[in-house]
Amino acid sequence: MIDVALLGIIRHWHLRDQISLREIAKRLGISRNTVRRYLCSETVEPAYADQRSAIKLSAWIKTESTKSRKQKRSLKQMHADLCVLGFEGSYDRVAALARQWKVNQLDRGQFCQQRNTLSRNADL
Repeated sequence: MIDVALLGIIRHWHLRDQISLREIAKRLGISRNTVRRYLCSETVEPAYADQRSAIKLSAWIKTESTKSRKQKRSLKQMHADLCVLGFEGSYDRVAALARQWKVNQLDRGQFCQQRNTLSRNADL
């Protein structure tokens, strides 16, 4: 799958700035064959990955967070369940999404806590 930003950079450098394939590959840290494949592809607009499994996983993580420690499923169990449902991603992708979800929840909790503190101070 072609990344949108990477495709734009490669095309801009090659077509407008007349930079060689070798130099583009060196700057981006990818192989010349990859650069050549991106330039020769018929794809004008890259395809985006299907986001249904990420939405399902987010819902599962939210549900699991409310359960007690002994009733929670591990991320490996969630990944196995997703694979049964047709998910083709790796366990690392599931773990990364779970970490990001947890960070977002912590940030949201700190924001709410700060807002409550500010509102209490304003009442005084």
